[in-house]
Amino acid sequence: MNALLEVEDLTVRLPVAGEQRTVLREVSFSLDRGSTLGLVGESGSGKSMTVRTLARLLPDGADVRGGVRFDGADVFDLRAEALRSYRAEDVAMIFQDARAHTNPVRTIGDFLTEAMRTNGRMPKAAARKRAQELLAEVGIPDPERRLRQYPHELSGGLLQRVMIAAAVAARPRLVLADEPTTALDVTTQAEVMAILRRMQREYGMAMLFITHDLELAGAVCDETIVLYAGQVMERQASGRLHEDPLHPYTAALVQARPEIDRRVERLPAIGGHPTTAYEAPDGCAFAPRCRFAEEECEAGVPPLLQIGEGRTRCVRMPGLRGRMTSPAPVPTASDEEVQR
Repeated sequence: MNALLEVEDLTVRLPVAGEQRTVLREVSFSLDRGSTLGLVGESGSGKSMTVRTLARLLPDGADVRGGVRFDGADVFDLRAEALRSYRAEDVAMIFQDARAHTNPVRTIGDFLTEAMRTNGRMPKAAARKRAQELLAEVGIPDPERRLRQYPHELSGGLLQRVMIAAAVAARPRLVLADEPTTALDVTTQAEVMAILRRMQREYGMAMLFITHDLELAGAVCDETIVLYAGQVMERQASGRLHEDPLHPYTAALVQARPEIDRRVERLPAIGGHPTTAYEAPDGCAFAPRCRFAEEECEAGVPPLLQIGEGRTRCVRMPGLRGRMTSPAPVPTASDEEVQR
């Protein structure tokens, strides 16, 4: 078994306005050593909540059920010292908004060396030298001067590189990247991703990569998981997911993205509004927005067809003749566009 991370039937409920609300529902997946797994889906689908649960960064009162195992150890059974080691050495997190996760009144040098001095017991001079090396590795020029600067003196791209340097400082075995390039322009995004991928290969790290960008997930991730309303809709090899989606929600996402080699008057859209896990119906969470839904979809999750290699396809997917019905009232992509 090569799995570094194993997640089984993970269900998370959080206290909101005096009641427990479900944010993740029976999420299961595994991540092999050195590989990259993408998490995609609309806002509120549970992507960020998944990685925060893996890092045990949930608020007080959270009700967590299911299992998370890292290298065979149960993450939820880790006591204080083991949990600190897990967060400091085994797992690192790169957040979406670098400015929100750096202290504006402390220098970049303080930010980078704090963990090395506290967790690694590294002398101040050695930690500062290592920080300079890390900044050079992520492509930041004149690292000695940058260490003396404050976060507001760096551009968004440079500050995100600092976040990457901090994340890989301890050479963790797993990186949790929560939309690390969302706030960056396209050119800077490509540069940051190239750096992150290079360091991942050099250090042999696995990565769980969250993004809204299906194209980016296809380029970066070995496999991609599609989340909706806190549930896994499907998991596939990233390239195959774009060519042969197995669930109507994935097909709708793929059709809604713009393509530079195809001109259309109007992009297909998914009707309705995104549903959170606690708002989801008892049956298929996507049924209210799915043009191929039948009455039984609202009562239970439609059966999945085994199509080989451990892959399953929703029976409502276009192309499965005899199983499709007339469109649901919610307007979305046309039959021709979805099947294209």
